[in-house]
Amino acid sequence: MRFLVVTHVQHKKHNGKIYAYGPYVREMNLWFKHVDEVMVVAPILEEKPSPIDLPYKKEVDFRPVPAFSLISPLEIVKSLFKIPYVKIKLFRAMMQADHIHLRLPGNMGLIGSFFQIFFPHKKKTAKYAGNWDPKAKQPWSYRLQKKIVASPFWSKNMKVLVYGEWPGQTPNVVPFFTASYSEKEIKDIPVRPLKEPVKLIFAGALTPGKRPLLAVETVRLLKEKGIKTTLNIYGDGPERNPIEKYILENNLKNEIILHGKQDAETLKKAYQQAHFLIFPSRSEGWPKVVAEAMVWKCLPISTKISAIPYMLAYGERGSLVKPDAEEISREILFYMENPEIYKQKAEAAHQWSKQFTLERFEKEIQKFL
Repeated sequence: MRFLVVTHVQHKKHNGKIYAYGPYVREMNLWFKHVDEVMVVAPILEEKPSPIDLPYKKEVDFRPVPAFSLISPLEIVKSLFKIPYVKIKLFRAMMQADHIHLRLPGNMGLIGSFFQIFFPHKKKTAKYAGNWDPKAKQPWSYRLQKKIVASPFWSKNMKVLVYGEWPGQTPNVVPFFTASYSEKEIKDIPVRPLKEPVKLIFAGALTPGKRPLLAVETVRLLKEKGIKTTLNIYGDGPERNPIEKYILENNLKNEIILHGKQDAETLKKAYQQAHFLIFPSRSEGWPKVVAEAMVWKCLPISTKISAIPYMLAYGERGSLVKPDAEEISREILFYMENPEIYKQKAEAAHQWSKQFTLERFEKEIQKFL
């Protein structure tokens, strides 16, 4: 089988190997184990990979295309010169493929969702890694991609893998999950005693959409209430400078550490030492950091978005809060006053999350291939 991946994920070429964002590559390596040949159509840069990037394990027929964006009038004008070239390369790749796999949402996925219509007899899958909630406010391009791939008329012979279970879906939409750890990695460690200093963790891109400043503000509020707290931040992005400024202005340099981008093993050890994951994101699909924290009995405190209420059993395996630092701090104080509830929820989170292993994930993938 010749397997084609269409994705907007930025790839990097270094020392003859193709690298990309680690969690994405780990997943794709599992798909690649069960096919004969792999083609990838995606943007690529000639630069050194970051600590969170990984190489493909299988030899890949890489078809590079220019990155493009539709977020501003200037970017749209630039894209008018790039898109015709992208279309040609994508159409040729789809003609040669036996199975077409789209990674959504994204600009490449948008074009791919249109082009797959011309191949109704080929087997197809689409992995929608964003928020599938029909009521969510999303860019028009995201909504358009969802409508096309969810339609049995326009997307024949396709299965769309989405996070969470949503009512009123078409037959080709399949609830799915993702995984980070193998069965051998997952261990039943004891719940950390909830005592000071309370150890918090934030993991993810430091962008406005992830709201990392709310985690930082939570530490300030707890400090003002006399609670010793530490916050370890893993990730990087444009919000780093505002966070560093906030730390200096509020004298929090002894409580908060910014670690930047780190590999999966470092992050795993961090979960095992923390009491709470603070996750006040605006939009997600199935956030891996939430599922990973749950495995290691690090209790998530998260906003109510996408599949997260389902993951946290609507508050039985963590806390669902508004994007408000005062509310997050009150939730932590509640658990400190009720350590048995904290322990019960952390255990429940572990028991539920440990079922989503790489082995199970791979078995489910094989069904679609």
